[in-house]
Amino acid sequence: MKVNVISRKLIKPYCNSTSHLSIYKISLLEELNSPVNVFRILYYPSDAVPGKIIRLEEPLAQVLSIFYPIAGRYNKEKHQIYCNDDGAEYAEAEVDCRLEQIMGARAKSEQLNHLLPVDICAADEPTDPMLGVQINRFQCGGLAIAICASHRFFDSASLGIFLKAWANAATNGGLVIHPNFDSYSYFPSENLPLLRSRVSRSGDKSIVAKKFVFDKNVILVLRERLSTEWRSKANTERPPSRVVVVSTLLTQALLRADRAKHGKSRASLIMQAINLRERTIPPVPKHCCGSLFIYNQLELTAGESHIMEKNFVGIALKLREAIIQGLKDCKRILTDKEFGRRVLVDSHIDATQKSNNLDYKVIRITDWSKFGEYEVDFGFGKPVWVSLADAPLKDLFVMMNTKDNDGIEAWVYLDESDMSFFEHDEDLRILTTQ
Repeated sequence: MKVNVISRKLIKPYCNSTSHLSIYKISLLEELNSPVNVFRILYYPSDAVPGKIIRLEEPLAQVLSIFYPIAGRYNKEKHQIYCNDDGAEYAEAEVDCRLEQIMGARAKSEQLNHLLPVDICAADEPTDPMLGVQINRFQCGGLAIAICASHRFFDSASLGIFLKAWANAATNGGLVIHPNFDSYSYFPSENLPLLRSRVSRSGDKSIVAKKFVFDKNVILVLRERLSTEWRSKANTERPPSRVVVVSTLLTQALLRADRAKHGKSRASLIMQAINLRERTIPPVPKHCCGSLFIYNQLELTAGESHIMEKNFVGIALKLREAIIQGLKDCKRILTDKEFGRRVLVDSHIDATQKSNNLDYKVIRITDWSKFGEYEVDFGFGKPVWVSLADAPLKDLFVMMNTKDNDGIEAWVYLDESDMSFFEHDEDLRILTTQ
């Protein structure tokens, strides 16, 4: 697949930012983020796309006026975004194949990176755009709209909010989204020194990505593994969520792969991301933009890791208990400052240290299945697929929705030496497609 960029420009906000909005101070949570871009690629078939003219520039300029920080530039020394209206990068490209040739089982994550407007690691430098968009047109007439936004200001939920607002502007949609930019007031910056990042500007070629699809039938099989024991021990009649059962299977497979690679089980730290919006007291608004998530932590000794790699019910219950505790913690974060800092900062530093400890395996799990990308309609229908691509983030599971909203598409990012063990896990091979 060859992608030829035929034009590149900066799209500036429709209306200039006012003087009192010229500087945006990032929050404590945003200080802790790695210097990367969050990203999505949305695919639209040829039979839905009109002609050759795609009118997305003007609505993008309109939305940039509302999401004004994302049109600025970041100053990493001062932990500030200069809202100078320099604009978002906007590119158009031609792809020398048909859309269906890169979708589904044919998709190769390393190829999909060519559809992105900027490199995933192109963040935090003075000339890096905070937002980039690339409109990729395939030979069949289909489109892939790729978007990258700086993790210094956006998390995945913020990107979902932005996409909905842009689509509404493109179609004069009825629902008007009013973003909130008060994350600093909830979590004031501490001007922390730059933490040792897991991500370098040049990326890490040893990290590979693979997509594993769990359809509704596989989800049913995984739920049946828990059945009666789940209801009695979890004290609920509600079946485990799609994300819980898939997270359990993936975590067990990685623990087994880690033991096979090292010849022994290691202690493990399993971290699940929790969206803070509407879960704190007082509640952070639903459309608050910024980086507003925390990780809960489930720590296992080497012996417990060895036991849990074979105990599907046991680890599913532990993951559920960790999520429940994390949701309880959310309620205290704003009212108990000492507790909040321990949850937000100390746990982050602890996880970073354990990531560099040869006696630990640190696994991060994040659920992006609820951000509504399959509803994003720019005027030519809803996407037939929403994907990620390669990213230099090790030991990460990202849960994406399937188009039918009944399965999970898991994007797994591992060191290539781990992936060689992981992808041959017998349980994983039986239950998934790639």
